[in-house]
Formats: sequence, structure tokens, C-alpha cells
Amino acid sequence: MRELNKLFRARIGFSENEKITFDKLSDVLEKTANTIPFENICIINKNMKDVSKVNVVDKILKKKEGGLCYELNSILYYFLLENGFEVELISAVVFEQTLQTFSPTGRTHVAILLTFNGEQYIIDTGFGGNLPLTPVPMNGQVVSSRNGDFRVRKMVTDHGNYVMEMKLKHRHSDWVLGYAFDPSIRIENEHELNEIQKIIVEHPFSPFNKKFLVTKLIDNGVMVLTDTSFTQRIAGNELKEEVTLDKFKLLAKQYFGLTI
Repeated sequence: MRELNKLFRARIGFSENEKITFDKLSDVLEKTANTIPFENICIINKNMKDVSKVNVVDKILKKKEGGLCYELNSILYYFLLENGFEVELISAVVFEQTLQTFSPTGRTHVAILLTFNGEQYIIDTGFGGNLPLTPVPMNGQVVSSRNGDFRVRKMVTDHGNYVMEMKLKHRHSDWVLGYAFDPSIRIENEHELNEIQKIIVEHPFSPFNKKFLVTKLIDNGVMVLTDTSFTQRIAGNELKEEVTLDKFKLLAKQYFGLTI
């Protein structure tokens, strides 16, 4: 078994000996979401490294840190490749809910396009607390997980001809636009991933270069930690407390396994 495959399985608690079939992908996505946090600590601390296979293995699998979409979906992409799946990385433009417009940072969200039995699916483990936790077919079919309902449907926008939509459990009463993309625009190399990282690190409208953000799903909800607050949304109930920077560091270690 190759090192990345072995390390990834160990990180998320998936058996070394079990073959990962298409039907097992939901289990992989569940375990990944419950284990590996979505976080921007390296960006705020200004100690980023180039995005490469070697570096994401070191960061996420060996040092047991988390990352943003271009790291989390990259490591999952490499893992799926090693397990025989036909996958490619794509980029998307996130829809900003608070502003009700597409993000001015452009095509900086990274997701995975999977082809299986002639059908295409979106897989995403790098969208904060908005994770489908199951492959989402490109044909408009609604899929459900403990996190809510999700669908990919055709819709012409300035940023592509498909959109990912979600109706999160305990949060949305109707469909909410997540991001737009063109499945024919693929991420071809690590240079493109590093260009995405550069925009996220430097763009004045990037939401990830201003304060700490750590998010992880739990069995019945989601946890969101910043350097000013800690929020737990559990079974539709929200518990929120203010935190200091010192408390932030303690909570990051206690709940997310991260050393600041």
C-alpha cells in the first residue's frame, strides 16, 4: 500500500484492508469531514508552503493539520486516484450569501469531478460546514446526507453553466446557491493550485486572510471557532461563546486537535 493511501486511511479511521468502492465514498466523506478541519491557521500565521502533493501529505496526514479547499480536496483527490477512481480537480466561484453575489475572488474554490459508470459527480470535502458528505450527481438529482440536501443543476451564470445548491439541515428552508462552475475547466497542475492560494492569501475581499477560522462537522452538527467566538450548532440549537486569543488556542487543541 502506498504511503499516502495508508496515511489517509489512518487519519480518518478507515480500514487498510477494505476496498473503497463507489458505494463506500459516502463513508469516506463522512469520516473525512469528522476528522480533518477546514482551517486557515497557516495563512494567518504567514507560514504557508507551496501546494504540492508532498506538502499536503506532510501538512494534513503527517502533522495532522487541516486546510482550505485547495488542500483538503487535493489530498482527497490524490487518495481517490490511488484507489482507482477517475477524478479531476475543478475550480468554482463561491456565492457570497451575505452579499448575495458571487465572490470577487473569482474561481478560487476547488472541488473534485468524479466519473463513474459514465456518470459525473461532484465530490467536495473543502466547503467548510456546507459539505454534501456524498457524491452529488451532475444530472440534477437531489441527494441527502445527515448535513442536508444537495444538488447540482444546469444554470447559466457568468462563471459557468452548473451550480451546486444546498439545503442544510436545521439552517435552510429553501435551496441556497453554493457555487457556480464549468466542469470543462479543469485544474491541470499544481501551479494553478498555487495561484488559487495566492489569491486567497492576498486578495482584499478574501474571507480567509483576516482572522482565524476553524470548522469541523460533528455527528449531529458543526463547530466553528474563530479568535473571538466558539459556536456549536447541534441538532438545530446554537451555542455561542466569546473567546480570547488564549482561549482560542486551547479550544483549537481540545476540539480540533490543532496546535497554534
